[in-house]
Amino acid sequence: MTRIGHWARRQAAGLVALVLIVGMFVVAHTPQASGAQRRAMAEAYRFTPFSVGLPGGYPQQTIRHVNRDYRRIAAWISSVGAGVAMNDLDGDGLANDLCLTDPRIDRVVVTPTPGAGADRYAPFALDPAPLPMNGHIAPMGCVPGDFDEDGRIDLLVYWWGRSPVLFLARPDQARPSATAYRPVEVVPARTDAAGGYAGVEWNTNTVTTADFDGDGHLDIFVGNYFPDGPVLDDTVSGGVSMNRSMSWATNGGLDHLLRFTGAGPDGTPAFADVPGVFSRGVSAGWALAASAQDVDGDQLPELYVANDFGPDRLLHNRSTPGHVRLALVEGEESRAFVPKSKRLGHDSFKGMGVDFGDLDQDGLYDLYVGNITTSFGIQESNFAFVNTARDAADLRRQLNAGSAPWHDRSSALNLAWSGWSWDVKIADFTNRGVPDIVQTSGFVKGTVNRWAQLQELATANDTLLEHPAWWPHVEAGDDIAGGQHLRFHVRGPDGRYVDLSPELGMAVPVPTRGIAVGDADGDGRLDLVVARQWDAPVFYHNDSPGTGAQLSLRLMHEGSAGGTGRPGSPVVGASVTVTTPDGRTVLARVDGGGGHSGRRSFEAVAGLGRVTGPVRVRVDWRDRTGTPHQQELQLAPGRHTLTLGTQAREATS
Repeated sequence: MTRIGHWARRQAAGLVALVLIVGMFVVAHTPQASGAQRRAMAEAYRFTPFSVGLPGGYPQQTIRHVNRDYRRIAAWISSVGAGVAMNDLDGDGLANDLCLTDPRIDRVVVTPTPGAGADRYAPFALDPAPLPMNGHIAPMGCVPGDFDEDGRIDLLVYWWGRSPVLFLARPDQARPSATAYRPVEVVPARTDAAGGYAGVEWNTNTVTTADFDGDGHLDIFVGNYFPDGPVLDDTVSGGVSMNRSMSWATNGGLDHLLRFTGAGPDGTPAFADVPGVFSRGVSAGWALAASAQDVDGDQLPELYVANDFGPDRLLHNRSTPGHVRLALVEGEESRAFVPKSKRLGHDSFKGMGVDFGDLDQDGLYDLYVGNITTSFGIQESNFAFVNTARDAADLRRQLNAGSAPWHDRSSALNLAWSGWSWDVKIADFTNRGVPDIVQTSGFVKGTVNRWAQLQELATANDTLLEHPAWWPHVEAGDDIAGGQHLRFHVRGPDGRYVDLSPELGMAVPVPTRGIAVGDADGDGRLDLVVARQWDAPVFYHNDSPGTGAQLSLRLMHEGSAGGTGRPGSPVVGASVTVTTPDGRTVLARVDGGGGHSGRRSFEAVAGLGRVTGPVRVRVDWRDRTGTPHQQELQLAPGRHTLTLGTQAREATS
């Protein structure tokens, strides 16, 4: 044997490893846009940041008070709570009102968007009195909706430490104010001897609304994170736990589906917690985000739940009015060379944000899911689950068989890696008919880098993880991904996405959480608001030049019966399919509040590109009786209000 051959045999293991590394690099390495290409792509976009008005006089905090068992990981427990929703709360026809949750003051704030009309009312905090509360409850998010069906937009607030509260808009108040909302319980609550809250201790991190049973009324999905317990009670020790695994934890707080059952004599809506709708393996994940969307065209919304520490869940809707039935569907097991964690429903990643959109513009809904993707820390992957069904009928057939035909294309689309991701929103900000993706990121901002300790935790034995005492310190001043910034993904000419946040002035190194999207001033361009964890929210006004045409639809139920003259309610879940003269298909919908802690407005918005004449529009909806309808219209680009009953009619004023 020659000397070279002898050396090669001795080094065989290393050579094989080197070949594998090089091969994987060639497979995984993706070309990046040059600086000139990035600048050219960014020319179509322009955003102007504005401060958001907040009420003064509230005590400020920089970290949460937590259960004594959590005191050494207080910064970890304090990493969520910033959220924002964008909607029309005062009935002026514009999505120029915000509902913010701000952990710095632990209040829910209603405030106008900056710019024209910002003086319509003063920013204020919602007051839950006289409902019972205590000092260990904190708001986590705000979801707008017309829950009592009177045509006025109400606000649902969810918390750590209690069940959700509905703030119903009062009919005798002309503009938003602290006295313009009546707080009511969503589920019955108990009080202690001192009059404080003593009900269920839900620790909710996501809520979305939809007509899940197809009866024509809005239901509520509640996704809980920690198991029920005193997470924020710094006067006690115990009664809390952490995840039992980093990849397959099913010991989180149980999820709930609250079905609308009617209204009381005073108009207060009633909801019933549907028993048995989720198996424990589905319900007890550590939910951080959820979104509902009818993907197969039967006008019943499917539900995707993004879970931390284990598999996300996609549930196919097989309900009938009054009876909710959601069936678990999963990606194909037999796909060769596809890692288990890349198959829908089998992942071990840290799901934190989700949104539906048509990424490949084939007329079928795809999914984008945010996970932890930090190369020097925890390198997972985001998911760009692209729908591979032939059409809606084929998709329905596969879903009924338990199969979810979505395949991850995140690497090919250059969407796989973006940092410690949270909320994601798919929207067309230049109306060119191509979806953009905005994505929040970052975890805990400080001065002491704790990535090494976190990596040790990620490789620890699962039997230790459930006990907070075994976790490494993450306290005030510690930093984990604290310098990561908002991402703004734009699709380039080659079909791959490029993060243009540095070119657009959005790459601010502050942890961000929720994203709200809507057209605040009616100029035909979508604006956005970003909630930042332990920092001030920021409003980005869209000043993009030379944008394409836009179709913006307000889809409303017919006014309530009895001759009250009240306006209709948003038809949450209504779907819009636009066909342009050149044959392109654009999807839009009325979103009931999907995501992590950011909520888009209720308009169904479609970017049309260089279109000047009418477009063909198909609207799918259920009326108040639960009857499904479908109708085709010819509509010119611009803003339209349609009332949806047994037929779709354009409002004249």
